[in-house]
Amino acid sequence: MTSELFVWIWLPQAVEPVVCGRLWAESGMVRFIYGRSYRARRDAIALMPERMPLDERIHLARRAGQVPAAIADAAPDAWGRRVIEYRRKSGELPELDYLADSRGDRIGALHFQTQADRFVPSTLAPARLDDLLQAAEVLERQQPLPAELAAALEHGTSIGGARPKATLMDGHRPLIAKFSSTTDRWSVVRAEWACMRLAARCGIRTAATSLVSVAGKDVLLVERFDREPAASGALLRRSMLSALTLLDLDDTEARLASYPALAELLHRLAANGRDDARQLFRRMVFNILVGNTDDHAKNHAAFWDGQWLRLTPAYDLLPMPRVGQEAAQAMQVGAAGRTATMANALSEAGRFALTPSQAREIVDEVEATIAAHWRSEFQACEVPQPQIDRLDGVAILSPVARLRTPL
Repeated sequence: MTSELFVWIWLPQAVEPVVCGRLWAESGMVRFIYGRSYRARRDAIALMPERMPLDERIHLARRAGQVPAAIADAAPDAWGRRVIEYRRKSGELPELDYLADSRGDRIGALHFQTQADRFVPSTLAPARLDDLLQAAEVLERQQPLPAELAAALEHGTSIGGARPKATLMDGHRPLIAKFSSTTDRWSVVRAEWACMRLAARCGIRTAATSLVSVAGKDVLLVERFDREPAASGALLRRSMLSALTLLDLDDTEARLASYPALAELLHRLAANGRDDARQLFRRMVFNILVGNTDDHAKNHAAFWDGQWLRLTPAYDLLPMPRVGQEAAQAMQVGAAGRTATMANALSEAGRFALTPSQAREIVDEVEATIAAHWRSEFQACEVPQPQIDRLDGVAILSPVARLRTPL
């Protein structure tokens, strides 16, 4: 069991990491403190604004068994934890063990190891997409993993989300590969690809995506936006914070996350706060109109450079098939809570730095763009026609979602 870890960070524009602090478990609580030498650096940054300032204090997790705020965003999520537990042949582990054992190229700019004196890269041998896919399927079926696939599975330990995925490099281009699940009853991967393309048409900044077929299975390739090339050719790492962390919540409080509250926070702490708040409104409207009800606070994030936040490109956009037209979003939308209607979206437009007329213009634009293009985008992405028909008017452009007056 891991009792202490050192936290390394890639500072803005740096190609090598430095130690920024120490994590340790004591009396059932995980604690973090910034290192003295790190605090003395002129280029040192806090791990997040407000909640974890660059000071001498010990920063605690919100609850026993958790890790403090920004560090939680660098931890593996459901899929990564499943990979680690499978490899260890264990059940649930302490949080520090997941951090220590998540190998590969984790999201954001943090790294965890037991050494403070030298950085030990947790590099993995390149893996082929077909090996990554096969390893994910073996894990989902809880079958013995052949030795030749064990290394491939490690590419999935460092990233978030519940569905099977892995990190990989395509030449100099860092990607996340998202696989079909053995439990999928419909073309999830193609629907996500189509939805991401549709979002871009609606004026939403999105991660670049493409789709490939591997061993007859669909794989969505998402270009990583937490990496950018340096002049030297190396990849710079960008610090990222989830909306859940920024709103000072944890997984047990996710239902309390609020689009308007996030918009106000961005307006206050982002370099282009008004633009980011308005972009968030556009994304919220899009999610409601396409039936993406899995828009929880870990599916929104912001870059952090030590001074300002900036809303990241949108990701994990997917219409969710359902029975009936009424729905609730994963985050609070407006005065009527999580109710998925345009009336609710418009109810607190001012908190998104919008006048009522500006908010209505965005709703009109997004709704018209979806109506004009969603079928052609889904057909171009070869989403099966029965699936398109099932989404039409139920998940996508539900009459209830389009309501401009309260229910």
